[in-house]
Amino acid sequence: MSELASLSYCPDLLSYTRRNTREVRVGNVGLGGNNPIRVQSMITSDTRDTLACVAEVLGLAEAGCEIVRITAQTKVYAANLENIAREVRATGCQVPLVADIHFKPDAAMEAAKWVEKVRVNPGNYVDKKKFEIREYTDDQYEAELERIREQFTPLVHLCKDLGRAMRIGTNHGSLSDRIMNRYGDTPLGMCESALEFARIAREHDYHNFVFSMKASNPKVMIEAYRLLVARLDSEGPDWNYPIHLGVTEAGDGEDGRIKSAIGIGSLLADGIGDTIRVSLTEDAIHEIPVARALVGLHRSESGWGLQPQPIREASCLPALAPSYNPFTYERRSSSSLTIQGHDLGADKTVRVFTTQDRWNALAHKMANMGDFKPEIIYEKSNVIEIDPRNLDTISKLNDRQEPCLITVADGIGLSPVHGFRMLAFQADPRHPILLKDTLDPPSGDTDFNKALLSASQNIGSLLCDGIGDAILIRGETAPGQSLRLAYNILQAAGTRIFKTDYVACPSCGRTLFNLQSTTQKIREATGHLKGVRIAVMGCIVNGPGEMADANFGYVGGAPGKINLYVGKTAVKFNIPQAEAVERLIDLIKEHDKWIEAPAQAPANA
Repeated sequence: MSELASLSYCPDLLSYTRRNTREVRVGNVGLGGNNPIRVQSMITSDTRDTLACVAEVLGLAEAGCEIVRITAQTKVYAANLENIAREVRATGCQVPLVADIHFKPDAAMEAAKWVEKVRVNPGNYVDKKKFEIREYTDDQYEAELERIREQFTPLVHLCKDLGRAMRIGTNHGSLSDRIMNRYGDTPLGMCESALEFARIAREHDYHNFVFSMKASNPKVMIEAYRLLVARLDSEGPDWNYPIHLGVTEAGDGEDGRIKSAIGIGSLLADGIGDTIRVSLTEDAIHEIPVARALVGLHRSESGWGLQPQPIREASCLPALAPSYNPFTYERRSSSSLTIQGHDLGADKTVRVFTTQDRWNALAHKMANMGDFKPEIIYEKSNVIEIDPRNLDTISKLNDRQEPCLITVADGIGLSPVHGFRMLAFQADPRHPILLKDTLDPPSGDTDFNKALLSASQNIGSLLCDGIGDAILIRGETAPGQSLRLAYNILQAAGTRIFKTDYVACPSCGRTLFNLQSTTQKIREATGHLKGVRIAVMGCIVNGPGEMADANFGYVGGAPGKINLYVGKTAVKFNIPQAEAVERLIDLIKEHDKWIEAPAQAPANA
């Protein structure tokens, strides 16, 4: 990856500029170019059930969904897209429809006749994933590329002839064995897999496509999208294709929203992204307000896309270089400090701060708060507040002999992401940094969902860049909720693990059981297993590959039957669904990952 460090994915890490792309047309909706960031979702009904699919499409459209995706797992399913599209159009609804394709090129060819866009996954469109370890010679590698070309070219021609759009959508964990053996299960492998398909499309002068690089781990997702954009820029100015953003299998509730905001929001903050889908293990209708709110964080009063901030209005400010490699995670190096009895900085735990008034409000219940207590009081921490544009202040800071805790000052007109990046770029790395979700704390009651998305984007983005040794949430004014949000952001960013982590895919027409009720049942049984990662997948498509780095997996294998996994290996097959949660617990016990739930301990924050 060393040669990639010289690449750039963003023209300015210290101010907002939306990435310029060509326009791609999906029916009557434009992606990229001067178009707004589009919101999309996916229905959960069986694609063979025309009436149910039509009703769900219309409901999503009414809720503000601008593009609707439908699974088409075989040619038979894809053929019914004709009926779905006809009935949707008969109501006067013109929302573009997208066919979601995995494994079946013939299904893609059928679907392209009836819908405005086709999504293909390069990891399984032609290649079969067997998790084989083998060495590919250059000749063998090229032979497989030629096989892909033969299978993929007919779809390219059909989409070009019919005016259809395409999404070349790579998913972490579902890369082909060929890519895995040459590049590993990495952001680089994800990019190479997509670029192979894009080059074939371009050979035939087909350009009406977008890219995606989805992963359930926000760090991996952010790195993959950044690397993709950098690679596209390096290929040339005519590789300016739009980008579809999403954190796949984000889960449900607050956790799913936080993961989505960290991944999607952090990229939107850097001007990357032309359409987004928030993947929640909930009814699809609930994804739309979350997606619209995330987009709204990046909309100015005058239109779509915030204007660049005047962060360098002082002409004496030098050009600043990043203090980290944006394509691979490494925590910023700092010195260790002890504040109010807690170590922070260096490789120590990222600490949770609160304000004095919130500490006082929680004091009577502190003994029963378990792992979710506030740790350090802001006003008593001796933190130094800095305007990172003030070079004299920065110089005095760096001349100090002893490390000190630093943060960005309030009310200076900078966004948290840009302000803390600027501080990290200039401050000597020995000084630990306290992150704040907002530099303009509210004075009254706040909307929790809005505070959750904003805090997750701002703090989560910085944590994924390796910046931050402590965090303070002020955008949510309720003391208990602000603490829960702080700990959940640390968990979702993979920074501080204090509870079970779940990878749960959203429902779709392929799902073989009720994902929402099953996920909740698994949470209730396993939510006390600190540091264990459990994947809950509705079908084999989102199964062993896309579980990525989960410890255990619960995967739909057939109607009413569950397969259980350890890592990416299936170890128990065709378990009746009624028994599957207990069998999952037995499997966790077999691998010495089980502990009994402590008395009075909450399963989740």
